Amino acid sequence: MIKLPSQVKTAISKLAENGFEAYIVGGCVRDSLLGMEAHDYDITTSAQPEEVKKVFIGYRVIETGIKHGTVTVIINKMPLEITTFRIDSDYCDNRHPENVTFTKSLKEDTARRDFTMNAIAYSDETGVCDYYNGTNDLNNKIIRCVGDADKRFNEDALRIMRALRFSSTLGFDIEQSTKAAIFKNKELLKNISSERIASEFVKLLCGKNVKNVLLEYAGVISVIIPEITPMIGFDQKNIHHIYDVYTHTVTAVDNIENEPVLRMAAFFHDIGKPRCFFEKDGQGHFYGHAQVGAEMTSHILRRLKFDNAARETVVKLVKLHDVQIEQTETAVKRCMNRHSPEIFFMLLKIKRADTKAQSPICFSRLEYLDGLEKTADKILNSKECFSLKQLEVNGSDIISLGISPGRQIGVILNRLLDEIIKSSLTNEKQVLLEYIKENFLTENNNMHDK
Repeated sequence: MIKLPSQVKTAISKLAENGFEAYIVGGCVRDSLLGMEAHDYDITTSAQPEEVKKVFIGYRVIETGIKHGTVTVIINKMPLEITTFRIDSDYCDNRHPENVTFTKSLKEDTARRDFTMNAIAYSDETGVCDYYNGTNDLNNKIIRCVGDADKRFNEDALRIMRALRFSSTLGFDIEQSTKAAIFKNKELLKNISSERIASEFVKLLCGKNVKNVLLEYAGVISVIIPEITPMIGFDQKNIHHIYDVYTHTVTAVDNIENEPVLRMAAFFHDIGKPRCFFEKDGQGHFYGHAQVGAEMTSHILRRLKFDNAARETVVKLVKLHDVQIEQTETAVKRCMNRHSPEIFFMLLKIKRADTKAQSPICFSRLEYLDGLEKTADKILNSKECFSLKQLEVNGSDIISLGISPGRQIGVILNRLLDEIIKSSLTNEKQVLLEYIKENFLTENNNMHDK
C-alpha cells in the first residue's frame, strides 16, 4: 500500500464521491513502489475538465492545460495536476499530440504513456492498477516502452533522453527493443527544444549509473552535443593515460560528486583535446586544450540555453583544470584571491576526478591535491588575509594620510595585499599605515612638488 498525502487522498475521495474514477499515476507511483520519496503527485480521472472544476468548487482551480484535459487544483497549499483519461492523436512535432480524445478507460489512458514503470496507477480503494507489467519491470530494473517503442519515440523524442536519464539515475537497464528504437530515432532529438534537452542531460549526468549510460549511448549523446564525436575512441598516445579521450572523460565524471556544475565541468574538461593534439617522440601532447575546451564549452552551453551563472562557472573550471598550483601558502592564497575559495575547492575536485581517470602512475598526484586542500583549509580556518576585503586598511585610511583619491589608492591596496600574501607584511592596521608612509607618501609628495 502506498502512503498518500492527505491532500491527494482528499482529491481522490472527492472525485470518487461524485461518481468518478481517480488514481495517482506516473512518477509518484514509480518512486513510491521503489521505496523512494515521491514529490509531484499527478492524478488521472474519468471526470472531464468541466466536471473536475465542479467537483472542486470552493478550491483554487487553475486551467493549466485544459485543452489536453489538465487542471491544477490547490488543496491545502499543494498543487495537484488532475488530468482526464485520454487518448492522444498523432504527434505533429515529435513532442506534442495535435489533439486528444477523452475516454472512460484507465487502460487506454495508460497505453499512451512512455515507459511501463510510469504507466502504473494507484488508489487506496483499488490498489495498484498495472496493465503493462510495469511492476515486473520495476522489480527487474528494466526500462521498457509501453507498446511499440518506435512509435513512442516518434510521438515524443524527448522520451529518448528520459530513458537514458532513468537508466542513469535509477541504475536500470534499457530493454533491447527499446534500446534499438532509441538508436534508430536518435536524430529526432534535433527537433526538441534546447531547454528540455539540457534539463534531461543534467539529470542524466548526476545519476549513479552515469558511466555506463554515457559509454553505451555515446552515439545518442553526440546528437545533442556533436562536439564530443572526435573524443570517442581518440587515442591519447600518452603514458599518463590508459583510456581514449571520451572514456577518460566519462571516468572522470563518474569520479566526482553528483553536483550538476561539477559533473558538467568534468564532462567538458577535455573536449578541446582532439583539436590540440600533436605527437612528439611517440608521445601525444595537448598544449592549449584547456583554453580551447573552455571556448567550446561556452558555445555548447549557450546553445543548450544554460543559465549564465552555471555556464560561467563550468567554463572557468574547464579553463583552469590543467593549471598547476604550487603547494605553498602564497600560491594557494593567490589562487583563492584570483578565483574565490569556492572555485578553488571545486577546481581541486575536478583535478582529483581527472587524476583518477588517468593511468595509475599518476595517482601520487592525489596526495599533492590533498596537501593543497589542507593548506587552503588552514588559511580559511586561521582567517588569514588573501583578498582586498580582508585588509585592515581601506581607501579612506589611505586618503587620511594625505594621498589624493584616484587610481593610486587601488595600486596601494593591491601592493599591501601582495606583500601580505608573500608574508612580507602582517595584516595589522598600524603596520600597513607605516608601510604606506615609508613607500608611498614620500613618492606621492614628490609627485605633487613636480
